[in-house]
Amino acid sequence: MRPLTPEETRVFFEKLAKFIGRSIKQLLDSKGGKFCFRMHNDRVYYLRKDIVGLAKTVGRKNLISAGVCFGKFQQRTRQFRLHITALEYLSQYAQYKVWIKPKAEMSFCYGNHVLKAQVLRVTENAPQYHGIVVYNQNDIPLGFGTMAKSTTDSRKLDPTAIMVFNQADVGEYLRSESNLFAQ
Repeated sequence: MRPLTPEETRVFFEKLAKFIGRSIKQLLDSKGGKFCFRMHNDRVYYLRKDIVGLAKTVGRKNLISAGVCFGKFQQRTRQFRLHITALEYLSQYAQYKVWIKPKAEMSFCYGNHVLKAQVLRVTENAPQYHGIVVYNQNDIPLGFGTMAKSTTDSRKLDPTAIMVFNQADVGEYLRSESNLFAQ
């Protein structure tokens, strides 16, 4: 496990800020203690600082995981992709949220985008291409994605237009279980 380089930190925080904004500080200074982000095998992990010392005692080849995996850097492009395992933290600090109808839950969990006709409500002033967390009507987070159109523009859309691009959903645990966790 190693700290993120300045370039990796910039890319990672830019991606995270699309979803939680300035709440990154709250994520790092949580009630449970001081937390940090560490890199292992191109994956970024979120863990308490006292656990970092324990993780250093384990050999690099023997360490599978420590903390919560927030996502992975792509090998060639070095772009960061958030994983569904970060949903619990994204949903706590999310700036923008969308709630979908019960009939749309299954479609979203199969990896499909959210259509305007499937939306119950959405937070106001959500900008286009900004991160948004998708909830069911019982406030259970189902996944996250990006807004296809801003909230004001989406009012003019027809019911079959895409409103939220799916990036990750809880169905990913089953569809991509071999790629999701460290190998």
